[in-house]
Amino acid sequence: MSTNQLAVLARTAEPRLMLRRFLALDAVVTGANAVAYLAFPGPLGRFLGAGSGLLLALGAFLAVYAGCVALVTARSRPPTLAVRAVVEVNLAWAAVSLAALGLWLTPTTAGAVWTVLQALTVAGFALLQYAALRQRQENV
Repeated sequence: MSTNQLAVLARTAEPRLMLRRFLALDAVVTGANAVAYLAFPGPLGRFLGAGSGLLLALGAFLAVYAGCVALVTARSRPPTLAVRAVVEVNLAWAAVSLAALGLWLTPTTAGAVWTVLQALTVAGFALLQYAALRQRQENV
C-alpha cells in the first residue's frame, strides 16, 4: 500500500497520527463487537448459529483486547512491539476465524457471511496498521 493510499484512508499524511487512527478504529470496532456479544448472546447466537456461551467468551476476550488496543492507541507514540502484537493478534484472529468456519463451526448463512466479513475486516486492520507502522519507522 502506498503512502498516498494510507494518507487518504487515515485522512492525514502524518505517520504517527495515521497509525494511531488505524489502531483507534480497531479498538472501537472490536469494542462494539464485544458489547454486542456480551449484551445479546442469545439473539445473536440464534441469528449467527453460534452458542451463547461461545459469544459470551468471545465478547469477554474482545472487550479485554479492545481495551489493550485502546491503551496502545492512547500513547502519543505507540510502542513498536505493542503495535506488532496487535497486528499479529489480528492476523491470528482472522486465520482462526476462517479455519473455525471450515473445521468446526456450523453457522447459519448469516453467521458464515459474518465470520468471513469480520475476518477480512480484522485482516484489513492488521495490514493498515503494519503499513502505517512501517511508514512511521521510515520517517524516523
